[in-house]
Amino acid sequence: MRITSEKIQDPILRMIGEEADRLGLECYVIGGWVRDLILHRPSTDIDVVVAKGPSAVSHQHSEGGRSGIGILLAEAVAKRMGKGAHLSVFKTYGTAQVKKKDLELEFVGARRESYTRDSRNPIVEDGTLQEDQNRRDFTINAMAICLNNGEGRKVVGDKEYGELVDPFDGMGDLERCIIRTPLDPDITYSDDPLRMMRAIRFATQLGFNLDGETFDAIVRNKERIKIITKERINEELHKIMLSRRPSEGWLLLDKTGLLPLIFPELAALKGVEVKSGRGHKDVFLHTLRVVDNVALRQPSAVSIQPSDHELWLRWAALLHDIGKPRSKAWDPQAGWTFRNHNYIGSKMIPKIFRTMKLPLNEKMQYVQKMVDLHMRPIHLIEDTVTDSAVRRLLFEAGDDIEDLMLLCDADITSRNEEKVARFHRNYQLVREKMVELEERDRIRNFQPPVKGEEIMQLLGLEPCSTVGELKAAIKDAILDGVIPNEYEPAKAYLMQLAAEKGLIKA
Repeated sequence: MRITSEKIQDPILRMIGEEADRLGLECYVIGGWVRDLILHRPSTDIDVVVAKGPSAVSHQHSEGGRSGIGILLAEAVAKRMGKGAHLSVFKTYGTAQVKKKDLELEFVGARRESYTRDSRNPIVEDGTLQEDQNRRDFTINAMAICLNNGEGRKVVGDKEYGELVDPFDGMGDLERCIIRTPLDPDITYSDDPLRMMRAIRFATQLGFNLDGETFDAIVRNKERIKIITKERINEELHKIMLSRRPSEGWLLLDKTGLLPLIFPELAALKGVEVKSGRGHKDVFLHTLRVVDNVALRQPSAVSIQPSDHELWLRWAALLHDIGKPRSKAWDPQAGWTFRNHNYIGSKMIPKIFRTMKLPLNEKMQYVQKMVDLHMRPIHLIEDTVTDSAVRRLLFEAGDDIEDLMLLCDADITSRNEEKVARFHRNYQLVREKMVELEERDRIRNFQPPVKGEEIMQLLGLEPCSTVGELKAAIKDAILDGVIPNEYEPAKAYLMQLAAEKGLIKA
């Protein structure tokens, strides 16, 4: 079968084939680029696998017993591309990378792999295209397209330019929307357990199903995930989270038994406990609906580095109720309660991030703040929406207020349509009040108009707790609407407080 897409006629691919012909090398574009080409998905990274033809040039790189034919072709391509092409060579792995503007080409010699039981790092040797395809994770990633141009076809192989090499029916699996391993899935997952995460990630990204035997093999081999570093697992989790419906990935992680091994705190949200005929909702399923709701509402609230910002808001959605198992209690009158679960959950975030090797920086602090504050807007709409309460929410949320409101809106998952409509109407009232107060009082990220240094100067004080108490009192007075957010009223209020405390004569 020949691929006739216009993309395969790209001058860069033609040129790679010409250089391979000149060197007497078999050359194929392989993996994700081929898969995405057939699925009509955007893809910029191009992986090229190179095999030695019977008349390959005698000059080669050699490293650790492996020929460097991938590096050899990369060097030729970089030279042909000319000014602006950047070549990076990784001799230890027999690979090379060529970058020019937005184009990124990866070159590697065809190889075969073998594994030891306690490591996912393979023993690598030179191999044929078929052996290279055998080692690929899934059939849809094992397809290759020949780039040899044809003039030297008798020299470098029996394939024509654009011919699809698909030994495992990856094309059929794309049509059936199936994720399946090329060889025995037990061996595939035992050799490299990260492939279990990748299977679920691809299923989530593409909206595919796991082949039955592929799924069952993950269940059988799930304990092997323990040899994979947290960082590599996180790479897959992030890609799941940035998918159109992240819930599909988390449900597969649960069904295969991987979830409690990689994220026990999330697995603890599962299930419904019933007492005196009263049960609570399954917090795990509710959480997944909230994550999907957030994903559906983005990128409307994105402000900084869209994809990264979207990612951490989705993590906040995933963790917003993480404190519920620890806060769950039975009240004979109220039924099941989860009092202060937002506060408990926010205190759990640093430990979760440390354990999972997630970043312990402003991203963690952002997630922690979202978890801590996510109940505040709902308390506002349940009570009277006072100016004071809205001012305090604006002050504490700061520039993240839109994200917080998006999360809270997504948190409405009731099946009662009337209740949902009422909540949405009330949230709109809160938003309108926020706009009004922000325009009038400039509360977001404000600092009291009278600074600590001026308080000490005016009252003749040294640094002490009294200065902090006075500054906090001014802030509270502004948030409560006692005084406007202006310098002269704040200074007058300070002097009034100082007189009341006997710091100055009235």
